[in-house]
Amino acid sequence: MSIPQSGGGPIEHQDQLAAFLAEGCKPKADWRIGTEHEKFGYCEDTLKPLPYDGPRSIRAVLEGLRDGFGWAPVLEGGHIIGLTKDGANVSLEPGGQLELSGAPLETIHQTCDEVNLHLHEVKTVADKIGVRFIGLGAAPIWGQDEMPVMPKGRYRLMTDYMDRVGTHGKQMMYRTCTVQVNLDFSSEADMVKKLRVALALQPVATALFANSPFFDGKPNGHKSWRSRIWRDLDASRTGTLPFAFEEGFGFERYVDYALDVPMYFVYRDGRYIDALGQSFRDFLKGRLPALPGEVPTLSDWADHLTTIFPEARLKKYLEMRGADGGPWRRLCALPALWVGLLYDQSSLDAAWDLAKGWDLETRDAMRVAASVDGLAADTHGVKMHDLAREVVALADAGLKARALPGAGGLVPDETHFLNALKESLETGQTPADELLARYHGDWQGDLTRIYGEYSY
Repeated sequence: MSIPQSGGGPIEHQDQLAAFLAEGCKPKADWRIGTEHEKFGYCEDTLKPLPYDGPRSIRAVLEGLRDGFGWAPVLEGGHIIGLTKDGANVSLEPGGQLELSGAPLETIHQTCDEVNLHLHEVKTVADKIGVRFIGLGAAPIWGQDEMPVMPKGRYRLMTDYMDRVGTHGKQMMYRTCTVQVNLDFSSEADMVKKLRVALALQPVATALFANSPFFDGKPNGHKSWRSRIWRDLDASRTGTLPFAFEEGFGFERYVDYALDVPMYFVYRDGRYIDALGQSFRDFLKGRLPALPGEVPTLSDWADHLTTIFPEARLKKYLEMRGADGGPWRRLCALPALWVGLLYDQSSLDAAWDLAKGWDLETRDAMRVAASVDGLAADTHGVKMHDLAREVVALADAGLKARALPGAGGLVPDETHFLNALKESLETGQTPADELLARYHGDWQGDLTRIYGEYSY
């Protein structure tokens, strides 16, 4: 999750909120790619999740990256809770999931190199202290009471709030991982089309990247349990944003939505002030109970936007949020999918043509079906495998059209990053299908085998 924002003066007019989002508009030449991914760390001998403190711990991994690879520490309350270097960040999810938030880069070649370098650095540190990492959408065995709690004030507040607003919030916080990509837009109209395509086609990403078929030590009946978790978390800040498909949608309408999402906190002087359930609209009027008489700054608005969790999210860029964390090859396939769809106009237009006829009921049914059945989903006349084949073909065409070479010109474009997805389309098998086959086959129900065979 995001680190606290900084900068920006007091908000004097509500118009500043939409203007803040509109500042993200960039000419195509300046569009960039930011890839994020999370992974679970555990002790190699016990197979238990990493605590925050100790010789084999999250803190030891962060300090190893700091000391061995030149990352600068990010502190909260005297604890190291993140790292920064060259526009990238390493941060912690509530249960100690280690996240790389990559720098904004021009090509998928570059962002994939960044991911691979990060994984190499993490493995170098982990090997020295008896730690391993695994890429899955949900913790397969660990129970909620086994998960450590990271020393971040934001997470303490969120944990207390989750049981008030849903049934699966703490599962999301402590026992799931994702891979995401952040992409740019050129104008309000471009943002609208991209967000609509992103929201409508997130179930395709959920299906292709499904990688969480186990929870609490057994199969859970879903190919993506992580996606299932998000459906009963907090309805006020999650979901598929039906209003985004209505006529007249734009920055102002997203602001109206965000203002109606209850607040979590205000960040002041290095600490998180409890504003759970309070209204940003009241904050604008100087009537926030947590800070009476004080009005928000633009950094408060930026912080608030990070507490909204729809399937695709708008900030000064767009975030694609529908995919499970997973095998390292797929960490590069996720940005390839969305860059191919959204950064080439012909592919973007064709993707919208695929999705524009679906109504809300169809879009929501696709989301559920993708979670349960992955590529085998079939609902409301939409066969997921067929749809995914069309979507990946559009992404492939978009990457060909970009024609951005890598490896010093030896690789002509970025299409090879889609190979993992093309293989899934050929076989009909997602990572979840492979895991289930192993569990019911040669593992003979011994789920602990997942650590030895799928870790890094």
